[in-house]
Amino acid sequence: MTITGLTLADRELTDPASVDDIEWGVRLLAATPTHEGRDRELLRQWAGRADEFGSQLAPVPSTARVVERDGGVELMLLARYTSRPPTVELYIDTLALAEELIDARDWRAWYPPGSVRAAALAHEAVHAHLHHGPEKAALKQALGHTVLRLGRHRVAGHVAGAEEVAAHAYARTVCGLGRSPLLLTAALRAALPRPGREK
Repeated sequence: MTITGLTLADRELTDPASVDDIEWGVRLLAATPTHEGRDRELLRQWAGRADEFGSQLAPVPSTARVVERDGGVELMLLARYTSRPPTVELYIDTLALAEELIDARDWRAWYPPGSVRAAALAHEAVHAHLHHGPEKAALKQALGHTVLRLGRHRVAGHVAGAEEVAAHAYARTVCGLGRSPLLLTAALRAALPRPGREK
């Protein structure tokens, strides 16, 4: 779970919760390379479909081993899935910072104690599931992005960033969160110093 490159306007710096979950998905897609100049309504459509897809996924068991480590703040990561061998790296420093931010913003009703860790694990489980299973093709179909049409046949295309939106929606749903983890990652990004920028 990356602390995404989402940006906040001045008003949103004090109240990022004023932006709804689908709009955070739109912003994630807009910040993803290949979507520069894409129509905002098309991005909203894709974000909505990816969010719906993720929220409707059946529970995904994780077979990956879990490794806890520090260094997530510098990398701007809460968690990361690697496939060889299947491993979820949980960054405990960033998880602790997220918990502090939740308390500071009075978001506990949305993110109960321990839910950030659970959401990070759920998020990465979906990445593994989409990486290894047929659901990746199902997500492409759900998005409705056609890259090639031959008569009545069409080829569904990949939408960069859509898997991330779906994984956040899945984590929100299975962990019973009041808001998407995208809101939390955007707030963390605003709170953390950017690499190369003075603290």
